Amino acid sequence: MPRRLDERPNVGRVHGAWGEDVAVAQLEVEGLVIIERNVRPCKDDKRIEIDAIAYDRKRDILIFVEVKQHAARSERQSRLRSLTKRKQELLRRGCRAWILRNKWQGAYRFDVIEVYGVPDARAVAEVDHIRHVRLFADREHFVNWEE
Repeated sequence: MPRRLDERPNVGRVHGAWGEDVAVAQLEVEGLVIIERNVRPCKDDKRIEIDAIAYDRKRDILIFVEVKQHAARSERQSRLRSLTKRKQELLRRGCRAWILRNKWQGAYRFDVIEVYGVPDARAVAEVDHIRHVRLFADREHFVNWEE
């Protein structure tokens, strides 16, 4: 008997969760400590979620991480393509709320990890860790100061 429509898993959520697991594993390989995952720092706005918060002991810096999962890399589309102005604003609000709630007074940065691949694929996922994304620099677009 086929499953009812409401019993089928949400493919986007499954792929997104898998992408987050891949990204967190990459952060741990890089020596970062994962502080929290899937954080909703604004009780009044459930749309705001920070995928991961990590800590770099060597540099004594907190890292807010947004994870984006894509089935495949496209040469025609730019990095950070899925971070709309609206998403940027939500992330800014979320980061500020977390900093205030936790009374963080140290250094922090914002990174994006793009994961290319799908769960259960034969190919190994490709991970693109984009560090120091200037979330607060320009409201029109993200700026990667490393490139």
